[in-house]
Amino acid sequence: MLSDIEIAQRSKLKHIRDIAQDLGIPERYLLPYGHYKAKVEVNYMKDLKERPDGKLILVTATTPTPAGEGKTTTTVGLTQALVRLGKK
Repeated sequence: MLSDIEIAQRSKLKHIRDIAQDLGIPERYLLPYGHYKAKVEVNYMKDLKERPDGKLILVTATTPTPAGEGKTTTTVGLTQALVRLGKK
């Protein structure tokens, strides 16, 4: 069985523009921090306000583990689960 670090080292990172495109987020709303992470401008949320299928999930309180897992890990896991279920 591979260790966590071995799994991480074998993975290939996806460019943040490709992830945003998969999610339907226009590139003009991205504030990139390198090739693999970005913030999404708050104006994007405002533009989605009138869409009936838009959902906002706030993770407001999570106790991190010693490994530093917390709100971000919860959010990424939730997103991956929804994508697997065919939700967008």
